[in-house]
Amino acid sequence: MNFSEVFKQSNQLCRVSPDGKYLATCVQYRLVVRDVNTLQILHLYTCLDQIVHMEWSSDSLFILCAMYKRGLVQVWSLEQPDWYCKIDEGSIGLVSSRWSPDGRHILNTTEFHNLTMLNSVSWIDFSRDGCYMALAERRDCRDYVSVFVCDDWHLLRHFETETQDLAGVEWSPNGCVLAVWDSCLEYKVLLYSLDGRLLSTFSAYEWSLGIKSLAWSPSSQFLAIGSYDEKVRILNHITWKKVTEFDHPATINNTKAVVYKEVERKPVVGSADLSIQQHITMGSTLFNTQSKYEICPLPVQVPVVKPDLDRANPKVGVSSMAFSSDNRYLATKNDSMACVVWVWDMQRLGLLAVLEQTSAVRCFQWDPRRPRLALCTGNAKLYLWSPAGCVSVQVPAEGTVAVTRPSPQTS
Repeated sequence: MNFSEVFKQSNQLCRVSPDGKYLATCVQYRLVVRDVNTLQILHLYTCLDQIVHMEWSSDSLFILCAMYKRGLVQVWSLEQPDWYCKIDEGSIGLVSSRWSPDGRHILNTTEFHNLTMLNSVSWIDFSRDGCYMALAERRDCRDYVSVFVCDDWHLLRHFETETQDLAGVEWSPNGCVLAVWDSCLEYKVLLYSLDGRLLSTFSAYEWSLGIKSLAWSPSSQFLAIGSYDEKVRILNHITWKKVTEFDHPATINNTKAVVYKEVERKPVVGSADLSIQQHITMGSTLFNTQSKYEICPLPVQVPVVKPDLDRANPKVGVSSMAFSSDNRYLATKNDSMACVVWVWDMQRLGLLAVLEQTSAVRCFQWDPRRPRLALCTGNAKLYLWSPAGCVSVQVPAEGTVAVTRPSPQTS
């Protein structure tokens, strides 16, 4: 695996363009655009304040930079570097900004900061083909969803949902079904068709803990629901009933699963090398802790951190899930087992692999081209899993480098 030199960035704002030709990074109030192949700087833009959000348009011709505290959005053009657009929301505030799928419209969500306001837009989601937009709002203590056609932004459907406090909406990848789920106080997922017809309601059990995450498979055949009870429930697209349930046990004794454990070791430095080490900076990768994976014999005890249930947002439940691009695998993370990633085989509906890290997993993401999972723990290493096995890759860089988010190139 090859690595480039280290580039400065702020707020982890580093994005590859959708066409895979450019790399955009933000350094405080500056936006830097590089060629992906040569990493030479092509454009340098200066914004009016520190950038807190950056996003490419779908055609890779424009870049949106948002400055929420100032209520500002600036848009830059790659074809015309001297041109720019400024959107100033003024005193009404700005809480989010994003591109529409056509790359020619920007949707800003504003906030009046009025505690007596009863109407609020809580969620916006676009269908994968960019044809429809679903907007969820709370009005007079009731939840509503509006579906718009993106071509001319006319309202297609508007309906009230059977939720107590709507917590999210997400289109299926084929754009035929809209999933709506309730807050953590009630376990309920509602599935609506494009015309607003309720297809199914899924409730796990009475007095159940609520939903923490949700993920569609790329083929729209499966809907994975992660909850605070540390389980993942899989629904099928034909009957919208549960086909299986994945547990995250503290003791793994499944003979069909392989448990990979990260083992660290420090390089042995002889007395003859001590004089050399004194002339090398402490952050040099030469003397960094090395790591590798070892296959553990069963049964394996997984490290569990008991959450403090008296504090807000306790670290418990399945917070992260992702399907591989070929629909074959599902990766999950249970917050009370922060150092562990679970990989499930969706063909036999069972556990396939468990990756136990020495530190808490920050993020994981699938390769868009092949069944390969990348994950990071905030150190100077990138970890990769595939059906062939696991590998730990050291990022060669001087000084302290923390890998916090893998971002595979999509094209």
